[in-house]
Amino acid sequence: MNTIATIRHSSAKLSGQSARPSDRSGFVSRLVRVLRSLAKWIDHLLERRRSRLVLLEMTDDQLKDIGVSRCDAHREGIRAFWD
Repeated sequence: MNTIATIRHSSAKLSGQSARPSDRSGFVSRLVRVLRSLAKWIDHLLERRRSRLVLLEMTDDQLKDIGVSRCDAHREGIRAFWD
């Protein structure tokens, strides 16, 4: 065992920690953060798609109230959800 490994190993024993800082609980918490982030991103994409579909269902008067033409609403409504 080289000197640096000996220092790490003995200091880990003294502090009661494992020799590797990236143990299972660290991996699990990172995985949970990644999955939550992914879920938020997917939710954002689905919400965008829902709002675009609502534009397609609006009447001409409703579109006029929000300042959008039928052509613009149709163009926005048919865009892909990831776009």
